[in-house]
Amino acid sequence: MIEFIRGALAELNPTYAVIECGGVGYMANISLNTYSALEGKSEAKLYIHEAIREDAYQLYGFETTSEREVFRLLTSVSGVGASTARVMVSAMNAGELKSVIMSGDVKALKGVKGIGLKTAERIVVELKDKIGKLDVCVSSSASQPSAAPTSTTKEESLQALEVLGYNKAQASKVVDKILSDNPELKVEGVVKAAFKML
Repeated sequence: MIEFIRGALAELNPTYAVIECGGVGYMANISLNTYSALEGKSEAKLYIHEAIREDAYQLYGFETTSEREVFRLLTSVSGVGASTARVMVSAMNAGELKSVIMSGDVKALKGVKGIGLKTAERIVVELKDKIGKLDVCVSSSASQPSAAPTSTTKEESLQALEVLGYNKAQASKVVDKILSDNPELKVEGVVKAAFKML
C-alpha cells in the first residue's frame, strides 16, 4: 500500500496533480484544498488513498493526513463513492466537515452536489462518533486574495467544476458572476463560491 508520494510536482490542475518520483509520474486526484496548498510549489508530498476496482486503479492525494482520514470516513458510508467524497472535501475543509457532521447540519451536507437528504442523514448518523475522534487540524487558505483574475483562473475553475460533475454552460455563467463581483479570488475560492450557487 502507498502511504505517501514525495517528489517533483510535474503537473498541477484543480482536480489532479502529477508527482515525479524515481523517474515515474504518479497522477493523483486531489481536492481543491490540496490544490490551493500546492500552488506555486515545485516539490510536493501527498498522502495517498488507493481506490482499486475491477475496472480502475486510482490514487487520491491529500496535503494532510486529516483530510485523507475524513475522505476515508466519507467513503465508508453507503452511497458515498470516492468522487462524491472528493467533492465534499473540496467544498469544505476537514475541520469544516468535522464541525458540520458533529453538529448534525444536514442542510450544509445537502448543499454539496451529489448528496441528497437521505445520504446527508446517513453521513451524520454513521460518522458523528467516528469523526469526533479524529484530530483534525484546520488549515484554510481558501479565499486568500491573489492578483487580478486571469483567464487561467476562469479556465481552471471551469475545468474543476466540469470534472466534479457540473454543467459547463451553467458553471460558466456562475464563474463569470463570481469573478466580476470578486475579481481577486483564486481558483479554489471561485469553485467553493460556485458550489453554493449551482
